[in-house]
Amino acid sequence: MVVYKLLSKLFGMKSVIQNQKYVLTFAFLTILSFGCIAQPKGETIYLKNCAQCHGSDLNGGNATSLIDGVWQYGDEDGYISRNIKFGIPNLGMPSYEETLSDSDIRALVQYIRESENKVGATPPPIPEKIETMDYDINVEIFVEGLEIPWAIDFIDKNTALITERPGRLRIVKNGILQDEPVQNIPEVLNEGQGGLLDVAIDPEYNENGWIYLAYSHALKSQNGDRPLAMTRIVRGKIENNTWTNQEVLFEAPHENYRPTRHHYGCRIVFDPWGYLYFSIGERGYGFEAQDVSLVNGKVHRINKDGSIPESNPFNFNDSAGKTIYSYGNRNIQGMAIHPVTGQLWATEHGPMGGDELNLILPGRNYGWETITYGKNYNGTIITEETHRPGMEQPVLYWKPSIAVCGLDFYCSSLFKKWENKLLVGALKYEEVRLLDIEEDRVMHDQIIFKGYGRVRDVSTGPDGAIYIVLNDPGTVVRLTPDKN
Repeated sequence: MVVYKLLSKLFGMKSVIQNQKYVLTFAFLTILSFGCIAQPKGETIYLKNCAQCHGSDLNGGNATSLIDGVWQYGDEDGYISRNIKFGIPNLGMPSYEETLSDSDIRALVQYIRESENKVGATPPPIPEKIETMDYDINVEIFVEGLEIPWAIDFIDKNTALITERPGRLRIVKNGILQDEPVQNIPEVLNEGQGGLLDVAIDPEYNENGWIYLAYSHALKSQNGDRPLAMTRIVRGKIENNTWTNQEVLFEAPHENYRPTRHHYGCRIVFDPWGYLYFSIGERGYGFEAQDVSLVNGKVHRINKDGSIPESNPFNFNDSAGKTIYSYGNRNIQGMAIHPVTGQLWATEHGPMGGDELNLILPGRNYGWETITYGKNYNGTIITEETHRPGMEQPVLYWKPSIAVCGLDFYCSSLFKKWENKLLVGALKYEEVRLLDIEEDRVMHDQIIFKGYGRVRDVSTGPDGAIYIVLNDPGTVVRLTPDKN
């Protein structure tokens, strides 16, 4: 009616009535050109401010799902609105009080509620075949029915270990997921982004049987206070499906433990010289990443027995952590050793924008949070600086963030054209990227897998296949080249 009135003023009512067909077409194009047919307000606000953590489909990413019916801090609209407005600092949830109006927040809550009601829509099935620039690829489900799988590693070509974040270590034997998890796994703090994180097999496993775990470890609560937590590294052995012979390789000084429940890191890798590297996120305290007396926001290097290498860069600094290898790292959840050079590469989550790929060198400062290409999740500025003398630039950064997670150099001849190229997993865009790296530069970047679940880990198996760990739907898929 509004359009008819407008057009009648412009062209006369008689002309409008005589040409209804053309008027309707003109009206549609007019509305479209003025942006009146647009994305609903709540969805627009969500995609701009929330999808980075909670996923574009609201089903979770670095943060929890918003459509699974679980509301830890209250499930009524008022509670949800309050949490959006004032934030939940312990979980890294920022306050949007300064960037979203009450009307914006109501629209956002309405969109979340409408999305909850749509739960049950069938996700796209994992395909049997996909095409890339270099190969036609067979895709098969290696294992399914997992709960928030986080990492995969292989004891041998017939045996894989998979961590589930709630605190279970699962064994896959000859392609079959064993019914019972490994018993006696250390207790983890399964809260926020914490839980059982990485698993790594000793390069000399056949001789020593060691398996390494990273997890969020909590101190016992004092006087009912919120337990403090930090990333911890242990090793042990599996005998008769039971975790035994545990040794604690790294436990932070207890004064370094923090009450937050996000940014734990953590990946574990070994270089050709036998050193063990692991990452710890800054735990939500960005400025502490610059403080070498603290363990968070760092890459650490130890010997496999937990002792400290004499060549560590801060070994002779009395005020620094002796295990620290690099600092100024926000939250590394992807690490890999180049199979030819032995260099350490890492991907780390930026905030909103500024995910990074870095070549990690001893003693270097990677800048967080003094410099960054990202901004806060609520849209506010962290810093105007992207460069500063004495701080490293990323080899590559993603803006917007793709939520990088899981990293491995492909090191087999099964995909011959991809040998020594870097596999990069991404949570937000549900993809695996393949990067061609020459020395310290990325020469080419292509997407080889996309749209079938949030990619938490990616790994080359002993059979040369590529294994992709999908948080949701709790599945690991196996990629092999199609020989036909």
